[in-house]
Amino acid sequence: MKQKLNERQLAVLRWVQRGCPDGVWEGSSYKITCQALQNRGLLTVTKRRGQWSTALTSAGRHHLQHGNYPPAQPLVRRTRPVEKSAPTVPATSSGSGTVAGPAAPAAPRKAPQAQQTRKTVTEQLLEELAEAGGRIVKSSARGPNAVNWPARVSAARRSGRVPKTKDLHGNWCREGYEIRLTDIPAWRLAVLEPIPVPVRLTQPHAVVRALQSQSPPMGLTKAVQARALRLVQALITATQKRGHSNKAGATRGAPLPHRRRSADPHFTITAQGQECGVLIIQEQDRSEHTPTEKELAEAKRYSWVKIPRFDYTPADRLRIVLSGGRPHRASEWADIPDRTLEDQLAEVVQEVDLRGEAAERKRLADLEAAKQQRLRWEAAMQQARTEYAEAYRVKHLEAQEEAWRRAARLAEYLSAVRLQVESLPKGQVRADAEAWIAWADAHLKRLNPLTTPPRLPTVPEPRTEDLKPFLNGWSPYGPNSY
Repeated sequence: MKQKLNERQLAVLRWVQRGCPDGVWEGSSYKITCQALQNRGLLTVTKRRGQWSTALTSAGRHHLQHGNYPPAQPLVRRTRPVEKSAPTVPATSSGSGTVAGPAAPAAPRKAPQAQQTRKTVTEQLLEELAEAGGRIVKSSARGPNAVNWPARVSAARRSGRVPKTKDLHGNWCREGYEIRLTDIPAWRLAVLEPIPVPVRLTQPHAVVRALQSQSPPMGLTKAVQARALRLVQALITATQKRGHSNKAGATRGAPLPHRRRSADPHFTITAQGQECGVLIIQEQDRSEHTPTEKELAEAKRYSWVKIPRFDYTPADRLRIVLSGGRPHRASEWADIPDRTLEDQLAEVVQEVDLRGEAAERKRLADLEAAKQQRLRWEAAMQQARTEYAEAYRVKHLEAQEEAWRRAARLAEYLSAVRLQVESLPKGQVRADAEAWIAWADAHLKRLNPLTTPPRLPTVPEPRTEDLKPFLNGWSPYGPNSY
């Protein structure tokens, strides 16, 4: 039974029905989906003379119209026709001998069926990724028959079948092994213009002059000093053309061996508010150390003396270390046999641009996040004021209800007192009792809330502490306070 099409496959099928208009898909991942639809008999894919095209099949049109595959046609068993034997022609006799009649035609041979090519593991993996939208998770099964997914991903990368605009990634996650097919960023596909390096320093930049004043410049040997300064001049000139600023760093001389890559920069480049430090390091060659007689004697005499295994000598190769900001392409560039630093300066400049752009995006995102946080805090404060007013009115209502119940109890008590006083003889005692009853009636009227028409109470301005119970974790002092 054929599997049901997912949303992406249906979208590609409708796109082919509309005539494959441009500007719908980014990259070339849709071609993988078309290949999967061809395997299901819904499309035909053609590649001729470098041109790629696709078209709907009858099954594809049926699927778009009815939402399912066409019903399977019953197999018709074809019987092989009985070949009639050719009539036998009798031999004719001649003077020279017997001549046979014409031979019967031979039966036509059946053409061998073309064997269907089997898909490779990489093709199956790429098709599965295309159908799943670029992400699949494989279970982390164990055992002799378990699939080694990291090895398959590595083989797919080496196969050359991954589209040039895509990256194939694989890593372990909680659910298993995650495989992702992502778009390559545009900056990785950009063609970089080489950065010209001056032959001589005729007009050095102020940063270059500051580095020249050091003894020795940047802690480099004399063999590489001139080249290093020319590289710095080219790097500063290229970044200044892009609107970046430069200034000399705090490091003077070569960094300590244990801080070769983490030392303070020789100079900095500021791109869109992001400060990137640049450190120039001279590479070292390592060779086996031959112990001297003095070292052997001291090691024999003192147990704490350690003879070094290697000797390090300055090489003619340089390394550029970039710090600060979020790395994109790399953080270090070094002379290698097939590429010198002069050929890699364009990547360093692009890296500075990318880190500056990332810093600017982060700054704008932080501003937007702070704005949204303040809006949420103001809404929470307004809601807290509303809830505080409501709670104050409820509290006032409960106080009135309690006063009314107390007034009702006192009224019942005064009724009993009146009955008692009416039975007393006239005199001073009765007069005093009636005076007390009159005062009690007046007090009862003041106590009973029903003696005056009810109305909403005036809510007082809340204090800061009054709003805390209604803020749900927010601080009344500001969106960033705790």
